Amino acid sequence: MHSLIIFASGRGSNAQAIIDFFKANGKAKVSLIVSNKADAGVLEIAKKEHIPFLIIDKHTAKEVLLVEQMMEYKPSLVVLAGYLWKVPETILNAFPNRIINVHPALLPKYGGKGMYGHHVHQAVVANKERESGITIHYVNEHYDEGNIITQARCSVTTTDTPDDVAHKIHKLEHYFFPRTIEFLLDSLNRY
Repeated sequence: MHSLIIFASGRGSNAQAIIDFFKANGKAKVSLIVSNKADAGVLEIAKKEHIPFLIIDKHTAKEVLLVEQMMEYKPSLVVLAGYLWKVPETILNAFPNRIINVHPALLPKYGGKGMYGHHVHQAVVANKERESGITIHYVNEHYDEGNIITQARCSVTTTDTPDDVAHKIHKLEHYFFPRTIEFLLDSLNRY
């Protein structure tokens, strides 16, 4: 069974979708949750699901000790699910091409520092976009510039609010993110 480590900063709805998906199919399990916020909702999920968790700060995020702790779980993938910090080089170097992220827009549009969550949806509505979506991509040293794995789209109507767009995006994330992780894990099994 594959091991996953999830990094998250918020309430954890994507983390819960991933946990539920793999509990149902048995191909992987979330072995560790890492958060940069002591009050993040994802930590309540970790407790409820009996998943070990770590709370990190800017200093510990860069430490080799964190990488060593992560290595103990032998992760096939490190999954960023609403994680707001840039991943430090120590982690990128330890898990090359094994860190993925879901971004709430169709990259390269609406990516980069400060473009997350509601900020993205507000920009999409303000610019009168006719569609939005999600991008699942590999993580590199630049915000939202890693190679794209897949994208999924949804329409944006002239009456949609940022909250309406957020709702559509969450539905896409909760469906496609776990299935993309499964596809990547199946690909690892073949090689």
